[in-house]
Amino acid sequence: MSDKPSYLGLLNSIAVGEADGEELFCAWAAATPRADVKAVLEAVMLREGEHAKSFAKRINELGFSVRPSEAPSHASRMAIARSTTLADCEKFEQLNIGVAPMGTDVFARFMDDLTIDIHTGELMGRYISEERDSNRMLQGCRAAVAAEANGSADTSAIDARLERIESALAALLAKQ
Repeated sequence: MSDKPSYLGLLNSIAVGEADGEELFCAWAAATPRADVKAVLEAVMLREGEHAKSFAKRINELGFSVRPSEAPSHASRMAIARSTTLADCEKFEQLNIGVAPMGTDVFARFMDDLTIDIHTGELMGRYISEERDSNRMLQGCRAAVAAEANGSADTSAIDARLERIESALAALLAKQ
């Protein structure tokens, strides 16, 4: 067995969290009556599952095993996702999914550990990029569902475009 990498805990947290995410989005996709919402949820679900397995595989390659844990809120979040009485708009709100990030990017410090090896770094970079994209997809879906629920579905395209412009501006400012 090799020395324990300093970033092993982070890899484990990602593997466990992504497995939980896969389960949540799978349950929600099965419960939604809307084909457009289901398509987004399934795309995100597949990514979550692939991330969980990729990180578990990397942990195994490093000579360790995933240490499963269950978040205290997992059961209640799953009940919301499985619900056939809650509207998708309510699920987005109650699960706090598809919300534009405020303040510091949660992924900004993931690569701060200078001991991360090249294979883990590649995996982490792809994961971060896909997670940011998944969040943009969920934000757009949430905006469309909310606009329709509020009777203003024609503004969702404008809101989504504004979000992309704001994200691009934030990225440009961050590079300065």
